[in-house]
Amino acid sequence: MLFRRLFLAFVVLASIMNGSALAAPKADLWERWAAQDPESDIVPDHAVWDAFLSRYVRTGADGIARVIYGAVTEADRAALRSYVSTLVATPVSRLSRREQLPFWVNLYNALTVGLILEHYPVASIRDIDISPGFFADGPWGKTLVAIEGEDISLDDIEHRILRPVWRDPRIHYAVNCASLGCPDLQAKAMTSANAELFLEDGATAYINHPRGARIEGGKLIVSSIYDWFEEDFGDSDAGVIAHLKRYAKDDLAMALESVTRISDDAYDWRLNDVSE
Repeated sequence: MLFRRLFLAFVVLASIMNGSALAAPKADLWERWAAQDPESDIVPDHAVWDAFLSRYVRTGADGIARVIYGAVTEADRAALRSYVSTLVATPVSRLSRREQLPFWVNLYNALTVGLILEHYPVASIRDIDISPGFFADGPWGKTLVAIEGEDISLDDIEHRILRPVWRDPRIHYAVNCASLGCPDLQAKAMTSANAELFLEDGATAYINHPRGARIEGGKLIVSSIYDWFEEDFGDSDAGVIAHLKRYAKDDLAMALESVTRISDDAYDWRLNDVSE
């Protein structure tokens, strides 16, 4: 009887812990990375990443950008690792805020693609369970690089740097989690010159694809991103819907005019690989 009670307690604890691990982190500024130099003329070179993306990102028949992971050559894998090493050696605190945004976005995406390549073939990024903690899910909490003497994880980049520093909901359309449910990994690197267009294109493409927002039977179904990170989109159904209306086109734009609440959310964690 004691063993049974202990076992049931363990199952309940595991369920609670696992739910916590999957919960979206809050934006929590890491003050260390708020520094910038508005007069800096340092411009990181993202040409290698841009070439990689143009070579291996393709839009499928379903309208989702996919990566041809299985076709990446050893030379391009090495080039990707070299690109990441170059970014890691960059004095990011001495960059202007204008250059810091593409620095962190491109680093996040390059690290994510690199992780997939290291573990490929894999059905989902969530299967790469390298984050610390017994009940951890996926790779997001794992230290992947050290920058200016600080250990950095994907969670750090997204939730402790990008979201709290820029406070722009469009950040969610710029970073990619290698999943079909995620906003597209664009076939170009972000740069300081194209950053605004990059964010706008990402928002427009995602919201007007069914995985971003769709109406079924008069009910609004959205990506789980708008649930997990509701605080970034107005912190309410009304705030999310207002954000969607800003980018919605054609039939979706018309349908949203009569919608006042979100009925459900969904997300597809399957890898954004090229379909066989």
